[in-house]
Amino acid sequence: MHRNDSDRDSLPRVRRREPVVARAVALSLLAGWLAPRAARGEDMLSYKYQKYEELGGRIRVETQGAHLVKDIGTASRLKLEGIVDTLAGATPTGQPAPAGSTQVPLSLLHERRKAWNAELSHQFDRANLALGVANSRESDYVSTGWSVQARADFNQKNTTLLAGVAGTDDRVKVFYQPARASKDGADLILGLAQLLSPHAVIALNLTWSHQSGYLSDPYKLVQRDTEIIPGVFLPLTFPEHRPKVRDKGIAWVNLKWTWPELKGTLDASYRLYHDSFGIGAHTVELAWFQRWGEHWIVRPAIRFHDQAAADFYHYRLDGTAIVPAAGAPPAGGPHYSSDYRLSAFRSLTPGLKVAWNATARLQFDAAIEWYSMRGTDGETPQSAYVRARILTIGAAMTW
Repeated sequence: MHRNDSDRDSLPRVRRREPVVARAVALSLLAGWLAPRAARGEDMLSYKYQKYEELGGRIRVETQGAHLVKDIGTASRLKLEGIVDTLAGATPTGQPAPAGSTQVPLSLLHERRKAWNAELSHQFDRANLALGVANSRESDYVSTGWSVQARADFNQKNTTLLAGVAGTDDRVKVFYQPARASKDGADLILGLAQLLSPHAVIALNLTWSHQSGYLSDPYKLVQRDTEIIPGVFLPLTFPEHRPKVRDKGIAWVNLKWTWPELKGTLDASYRLYHDSFGIGAHTVELAWFQRWGEHWIVRPAIRFHDQAAADFYHYRLDGTAIVPAAGAPPAGGPHYSSDYRLSAFRSLTPGLKVAWNATARLQFDAAIEWYSMRGTDGETPQSAYVRARILTIGAAMTW
């Protein structure tokens, strides 16, 4: 079963399903303090294991990934990544809780995903050009993507400009039609990073995304009391129906400030999000990187996300003028969804990460995060929302 997440920040990172190449472009200005990076002239191999587990017997995802960085000559670099993850558990169907209960109905699912991505970059005199391709496969969802990004240094390498473009071509299996539905996407990013002092750098990214095609989740339902015969009503379910076009705009600003006397660095970011579904969101992340002795780095962090609901989100359709269609939704409106990920909610994610530099060429790291969502519309039961633990363990070797 494919999870068509409504917003990149509506759920923790482990559950995001946007194409790997688009994510790589969006993150290209971030400095991975706890993710070891091979210096020019060094090769690197790393491994990550992540377990995401929702409380209450809901979704559990186990992910394993390997990442290889290989220099080709003195100016080119190849990056390869492979990911395998398995998902099992229960998730809300979109139906409202039965009368007298606050527990929304759940459905069981099981899925396995295999994904890979590759990037080839070349360093010119003052610029770097990278080309990427990616593919992700599930039993009911296939995604293929590409990306092109360029970075250029100016002002004695105190200023870096970024421009990137990415595209995706997806195929979705929908239960009410024999052929797979299509979904296409395009992402454009412009970025600027500026060194403010020997100890501080600020970065700004502006991203625009466009999606078209089948954007609904084929496994999410809506429910409405429907008159079968005069005076007789039954609670019938229908497939959700989202618009076929979605545009997203994101502004992201990041500040990193190092205090040498404390052997620590503050990493603070703010993200403003808005899309044509009517969803608006604010996300704040704070992390502190503390060096401990010669071999250890400790990073406590916290992330806060606040989201407004989509224009067409309804916990229940009873009491609205919407009459959903049986079978395939109509080509136009009305649009409707009871997917809790499109509702108004807030989430909080505190976490702690520890990295150990065992030798100059071998590093291990481990992290634990606690994720919690809480609905803010006053109608959707809290049983629809997620509380989860996320455990990550990794190792990297350079040579």
